[in-house]
Amino acid sequence: MHDAHQPDKTQSPSLSTSLQIQPALSILRLAALSAEPDGALDDETLELMFAQVEAGALASVPPVQIWSELQRGLMAQTPSNMFRALYSCGALSEVLPEVADLFGVPQIADDPHQVDIGHHVVRVLDQAAHSNAPLPVRFAALVMNVGKADSPPEHLPVHYRHTDRGWPRIEAICQRFGLADDCRELALLALFEAERVHRVSDVRAGPVAAMLERLGAFDQSERYTQLLLLCTCDYRAYRGCDNNEYPKAALLEIARQACTSIDAATLTAGKNPLAATEALQEARAIAIANAFGSVRWSTL
Repeated sequence: MHDAHQPDKTQSPSLSTSLQIQPALSILRLAALSAEPDGALDDETLELMFAQVEAGALASVPPVQIWSELQRGLMAQTPSNMFRALYSCGALSEVLPEVADLFGVPQIADDPHQVDIGHHVVRVLDQAAHSNAPLPVRFAALVMNVGKADSPPEHLPVHYRHTDRGWPRIEAICQRFGLADDCRELALLALFEAERVHRVSDVRAGPVAAMLERLGAFDQSERYTQLLLLCTCDYRAYRGCDNNEYPKAALLEIARQACTSIDAATLTAGKNPLAATEALQEARAIAIANAFGSVRWSTL
């Protein structure tokens, strides 16, 4: 299968030669290099890559070498080029079948048209690259939807309990490639929280306070910032939103700022752990409700 949108270029002899000499590594390297500026591959190169994939060239490549090339492309300027090339030549099904299976799967969007999750994922990756996002954000964008690949057809385009299917798949991907904890932790956080962030509302301060706690807003600021960046990229990958500010990030930041004046040490002094937690949650909910101009708040 070939991507009809790939531009044609004059075939470089070095590309053909490299495929013949080191076919397995060259498939991945050429795909990764296609994510660089002006790196999109031509049809002849994709045909050579397809032939090598069909011949089983990738079967013996160690996962560590696979990830080295995937990371190279992920951190490049246009990651979508790499994944479209890998998908077009059949290599994505060999090295990341969890992601390859997302192509052709529908998902509800705000506009009347549904989106293809696989194509949406690569748009999110390009948004992440445009934002100079670090590797954990780009990896989370790549894998946070893998539980949607085999949602029951009768439920589509809704993906009921996809988190239950996605969790072990993300764990397996991280173990297979030996990824660092920061990649794994952000990907799992995104799996469970990204859609909740997209639905967050200013009329329920209690759930917002609880969400900020889960996202690490009060004690893991880097992880919190990375998740909001990921959600922003996800939002901007939808049609017509690429230049928009992400309103949910702004809303959560208002809520977080409202909690900064709370003296947690004084508030929880002398209380047992359960009472201290409840007092802190209530104080945060009230502060957020005041910032939102609403007296309504509850717990999840």
